[in-house]
Amino acid sequence: LQSSNSLKASYEDWLLTYGLSVSPFHLRWQTALFNRQFYNWGRWKPRFLYLWFSVGMVFGILAMFGSVILLGKTLLQTLTQMLTEYPKAQNDRMLQVVVSVPSLGLCLRAVPGVNLPVSQLTYFFSAILISGVIHEVGHGVAAIRFNGFGIFIFIVYPGAFVDLFTTHLQLISPVQQLRIFCAGVWHNFVLGVASFMVLFLLPAILFPFYYTGVGALVTEVTEDSPANGPRGLFVGDLVTNLQDCPVYNVEDWNSCLGDISEKSQVGYCVSAATLQQLSFPARVYRRLDGTVECCSNNSLTDICFSYSNKLDSLYACLPARKVIEASKVCRTNMDCHKDFVPSFCVTPSLENQTRLIRVKHPPHIDMLYVGHPMHLQYTVSLSSFVPRQNFLSIDLPVVIETFCKYLISLSGALAVINAVPCFALDGQWILNSFLEATLSSLIVEKQNRELVGFLILLAGSALLAANVALGLWMVTAR
Repeated sequence: LQSSNSLKASYEDWLLTYGLSVSPFHLRWQTALFNRQFYNWGRWKPRFLYLWFSVGMVFGILAMFGSVILLGKTLLQTLTQMLTEYPKAQNDRMLQVVVSVPSLGLCLRAVPGVNLPVSQLTYFFSAILISGVIHEVGHGVAAIRFNGFGIFIFIVYPGAFVDLFTTHLQLISPVQQLRIFCAGVWHNFVLGVASFMVLFLLPAILFPFYYTGVGALVTEVTEDSPANGPRGLFVGDLVTNLQDCPVYNVEDWNSCLGDISEKSQVGYCVSAATLQQLSFPARVYRRLDGTVECCSNNSLTDICFSYSNKLDSLYACLPARKVIEASKVCRTNMDCHKDFVPSFCVTPSLENQTRLIRVKHPPHIDMLYVGHPMHLQYTVSLSSFVPRQNFLSIDLPVVIETFCKYLISLSGALAVINAVPCFALDGQWILNSFLEATLSSLIVEKQNRELVGFLILLAGSALLAANVALGLWMVTAR
């Protein structure tokens, strides 16, 4: 359109009329419609706002120093993982590596299309946009006077900005500048804390409509899940136990699966008479991983169990459901000695890392799951909130929980990264104002102060760039 002689003028006039700006990978919209609203907010309770932004100034300065320490430790962690043969899970990191463009923080450990599920994109982009808007509202209310407020899209990531008056910033004191420049990261921190409080108080907030502490409610079972089937789990089922591990909420579900995965397979007490009645002759052979199989590969109901008497280790192919139902969980034969009835502790003989798990979801018959516990965790979605009435959505608490977690993560990331003393970020202006406010008496020449600031910004930019580069490598290469 810009290269067209006939359309260029009208196209540029149209962009100017609607406050639009278009460039490669970047679409921006700016308006003065909200200027009066920002002005009214900035004049509301001046004493309170003065105290509010003064606290924000202190937080912003501390965040500037803290972000450098945090990025430094994150860089060391990344380098350590690169040099180790078996790196730890990425969730163990102190800070998920973040890359920022002006007024926008993007978490590289949550890259859409790479390691972020499509179902989570709405939460991701909405949280980024809200965090960006709240960030810029902080700047706007603190400054009161500015040209306009706007929203932009950089590649696929949304963000917001305020266009401040440069002359106004030059006329006010460095301390007043700090209140304006620190307001963005301060508001992001407050948004993160508010989201955390909502997440923490959600059971109390939703108490009139949902109750908790009775189990984990199934909200989704993927089509490829091993828990999908006529004897599996269904949406609306309430899971109360995994083996002998009680489940009162989603945290218990995850904790129980973690324990089952780390510990050895539990056994089940079976009387000698029942064992003799159910078992039948079977060929015993060893798998490639050293474990023993004694059932036909075509069997869908039988599992090879191992047990021991005083002399030998024995194996029997048994119908799994008949063995497990109404049986006591055990580790050794000693756990099964009761009422002088000869009994054995029979343990499923499965491949390494594979477990037989009994999942209780009354009033339905127990689900028997054979596989890796983490596969069950990844393919079944649950909620700790159970509706008090049938017409209430089982997904609403999950939506609120997930969105709050994204707000905490992304708003926190935006606060941390924008506080870094780096070119083109809030940290650049925070650092310059801080040096003007603290070093004017020590370094009289303004040019020397600017040189000190430039060197610090150069180091901060290099630190952030190193984190971004290694973070990208960790996401894409590994």
